[in-house]
Amino acid sequence: MDGYINDRDGAFGWSAPSDELFAFHLARVRDLGAHLCGRRLYETMLPWETDPALRATELGVEFADAWSALPKVVFSRTLDSVQGNARLADRSVAAEIAAALNGTDKDVEIGGAGLAGAAITMGLVDELRIFRVPIAVGGGTPYLPPLTGDIDFDLIETQTFGSRVIYERYRRSR
Repeated sequence: MDGYINDRDGAFGWSAPSDELFAFHLARVRDLGAHLCGRRLYETMLPWETDPALRATELGVEFADAWSALPKVVFSRTLDSVQGNARLADRSVAAEIAAALNGTDKDVEIGGAGLAGAAITMGLVDELRIFRVPIAVGGGTPYLPPLTGDIDFDLIETQTFGSRVIYERYRRSR
């Protein structure tokens, strides 16, 4: 809840979703047309396409199917190749975002703090979707990048889950 996506050691085990929240994530992923992600997020999520053990529950099967079907663009300076329904970015962040948006009539999500931060600072993000977990970790990777000016957002949706996680959806004010 203090604005970090992981703790000082890079861990985020405290964010494991309840079944209710996992079902919400499943519905959200089903509604996406593409996902742009940084290397670390790509590597974190790749097991949903490659590890049969994650299909041990009905929700796991449904999420793995939805995630596997979702086209992904991976931004990395170190990877030579990617697996699953993904490709390495070969254009600028702005060009890849434009191509993804032109390729679908659905929402395009950007994940990974560095990549999303770059898109935010370039003014390419229309919405923020925040999951506020009731724990303060006191340091780690911040959710938002350092900004040189204010960016106004309007709160357009909230939902509180039984696990006390609060979902907040903000749209950029224009």
